[in-house]
Amino acid sequence: MTGRLKSQRGAELIEFALIFPLLLLVVLGIIDFGFLFQRYEVLTNATREGARMAVLPGYTTPDVKSRVCSYLVGGGIPTTGCPGTNPSNPSVTVTNDTIAMPSGLPALQVKRVQLTYSHNFMFIGPIIGLMGGTWSNSKAITTVAMMRKEVSTP
Repeated sequence: MTGRLKSQRGAELIEFALIFPLLLLVVLGIIDFGFLFQRYEVLTNATREGARMAVLPGYTTPDVKSRVCSYLVGGGIPTTGCPGTNPSNPSVTVTNDTIAMPSGLPALQVKRVQLTYSHNFMFIGPIIGLMGGTWSNSKAITTVAMMRKEVSTP
């Protein structure tokens, strides 16, 4: 009878049952961060593409928004409102900006393209909500690119 009480049978199973939820949370967090990082990289490149198009002569703001949206769709980013004139996700703004130069050089005229995209976490937000914590299921990613205006020489 005393040999039966000292048996270690099943201890590994109990240890695994205790550690498995934590291991699962870490793995799903890594996957979720991977999706967030991939979207950030595509957004950065889409913003750069939009800024490049904005400085070229003959292109308007709707052309830039359309190019950014087509880049996002090509990158596998789920969007709503593209290629509409006022998409809600992503939000693209194109503005004129001036960068002051040091030591008396003339200021640079640039086009500033800002892209804001709301990324929804798939795993982490709902899991932390189940554990009683508070976590925003959505994260706004904002990328900005500025490029100098190209002017034709006479």
